[in-house]
Amino acid sequence: MGLFSSKKEGGLMDVIRCDEQEYLVWKWRPNGQAANSTNKENSIRYGSSLRVKDGELAVFVYKQKDGSLQDFIIGPYDQTIKTANFPVLSSIVGAAFGGASPFQAEVYFINLSGNVQIKFGVPYFDVFDPRFLDFAVPMSVRGTITFNITDYKGFIKLNRLINFELEDFKKQIKDAVIKYVKAVVTNVPQDNGIPVLQMERKILEINDIVAQYLKPRLETDFGVNMKGLDISTIEADKESEGYAELRSVTARQTANTIEAQTIVNVKNMADMQSINAKNMDETLKIQREEAQRAQRLQTETNFMGAHALDQQTEVLKTGAASLGQMGNAGGSGGGFNAAGVMTGMMMGGAMGQQMAGMMNNMGQNMNQAMNTPPPPPQIQYNVSINGQNSGPYNMQQLGQMVQSGQLTVNTYVWKQGMQNWKLAGNVAELSSLFGAVPPPPPPAM
Repeated sequence: MGLFSSKKEGGLMDVIRCDEQEYLVWKWRPNGQAANSTNKENSIRYGSSLRVKDGELAVFVYKQKDGSLQDFIIGPYDQTIKTANFPVLSSIVGAAFGGASPFQAEVYFINLSGNVQIKFGVPYFDVFDPRFLDFAVPMSVRGTITFNITDYKGFIKLNRLINFELEDFKKQIKDAVIKYVKAVVTNVPQDNGIPVLQMERKILEINDIVAQYLKPRLETDFGVNMKGLDISTIEADKESEGYAELRSVTARQTANTIEAQTIVNVKNMADMQSINAKNMDETLKIQREEAQRAQRLQTETNFMGAHALDQQTEVLKTGAASLGQMGNAGGSGGGFNAAGVMTGMMMGGAMGQQMAGMMNNMGQNMNQAMNTPPPPPQIQYNVSINGQNSGPYNMQQLGQMVQSGQLTVNTYVWKQGMQNWKLAGNVAELSSLFGAVPPPPPPAM
């Protein structure tokens, strides 16, 4: 004979189930008996059936002299109770019961799928800005916390299942939440650098900070899983003296900071303009010196050509004088020297050709010098970048700035001779720069 006989011995069989709509923990009692009214409320008849819905957990607690033993049945489950499905039961029920006596066990149903929401409110408490510790600002916090049970074994260890009352449990959690929220919010200005007067605007950031602190503590203290925290309001008491004083002192500090920063910005702008003006003067000076140097080199080149021509002319004159004496050169009697005349004629022809070449080269050099234009003037513009005067830049540098996006048709520019700043797109001299900008590349295929 098995431990649970199919015969209906010992009276009517029980159907162990939970029909409650809203619950977190519910104790089953046969025939609706009151809690602890009789030992029979824990008597389970052999052959009784157990029905556990999906999302439920049935916990069988067997009271023993050396403590309590438990069986956990997770739904869905709908069968007759058998020792094969109850490991603890099969070890504590002996053959002496003969399958005819009920066994003692408390049965609890735990809702694993339901969520429990608790609204909480933390009344005004003092919060200090670490920069101004003399001013206490009253703050209040309101919100909602949502939790459920996932680690049911941990939950059972931390909470008494018998006579479990959800409202009492919710009150315990609510008290703990208020304590933790107050502790975290009080230290937010110091630990997270959030000014007291900005805490109302930083509600989402503070919500995350509180949630990170609160979740592990609810699991440790109560065995519940915090699914969500929604702080709906962080409110300062704007009628309090501390709030008014803190707002006044921070407003003065902000105004002083803005004024000081403005003075620094104006000075920086003036210094930058002075530096740019000096750079402009220095650049123009260098350009003038370079132009003068080029002119001097050109003049010296022309002078060197004329000097060389003079020297060669003197050489030719000397040669011509010598040529005139060649005809008389020869015998001691001073007679006509035919060989000398022939030699002089040959030298005269060579000298004439040399003279002609010199004159020709001289003319070419002079023509080249006359036809060579002076170096073009250097075009340079100053550019307004983020309201600051920058430059000057030559055309090559301006082209690079167009490529990088620093210079557009809507950028203001200025150069020597212009009365006012103009948009780069309205300066004809710069139009070629923007026409050279390539279009955006085609999309990748």
